[in-house]
Amino acid sequence: MEKFIYIIRHGETDYNKQGIVQGRGVNTDINATGQAQAEAFYKMYKDVPFDRLYTSTLKRTHQTVRKFIDKDIPWTQFPGLDEMAWGIYEGKLMDEQVRNAHVDMMKLWTGGELNERFAEGESPMDVRERQLIVLEKLIEKDDESKNILICMHGRAMRLFLCLLTERTLCEMEYFPHTNTSLYKLRYDGEKFHLLEFNNTEHLTLYCEQN
Repeated sequence: MEKFIYIIRHGETDYNKQGIVQGRGVNTDINATGQAQAEAFYKMYKDVPFDRLYTSTLKRTHQTVRKFIDKDIPWTQFPGLDEMAWGIYEGKLMDEQVRNAHVDMMKLWTGGELNERFAEGESPMDVRERQLIVLEKLIEKDDESKNILICMHGRAMRLFLCLLTERTLCEMEYFPHTNTSLYKLRYDGEKFHLLEFNNTEHLTLYCEQN
């Protein structure tokens, strides 16, 4: 059965605004800007007949799609959609030392060292392993859901898009994002096809009017 998958990143948090590392272990709220972004997304897509709603277990995703949740769309929280765990850097300001550590780690990941991780954190392969559970749910043969909305997190979203589009995880940087940016895919029963790439039209139409 053909399906359409709408994947968005959560709205802005104060940690996003301040340049503080979040990750799986930091359960922040979206801020006023994030609420405006969420409202803009809702205004643009409220008439899409979503059959299912998937989020991570972290409240910033729940808050971003709250108005869809309140429409009683069947909602499932998946740990597989949680943000990557950044380990010892979670909750730390992205200063020069932390930034350099991330740059060095990205070089390892894009160079194929996908089992590397920060201390107490996760590797891209760790994240992929838990995302496979969500993928299996998306492609279930007996699931008649046609339109599915997913709200998740930046780094995890990059990795999930690689998984869905059959790109190597080394190519994660191919997928840029901002808060509430949208990727839309079509599943034809065998493969996922990318229809919309980092779409932020809703932010232009609604956020900038206010």
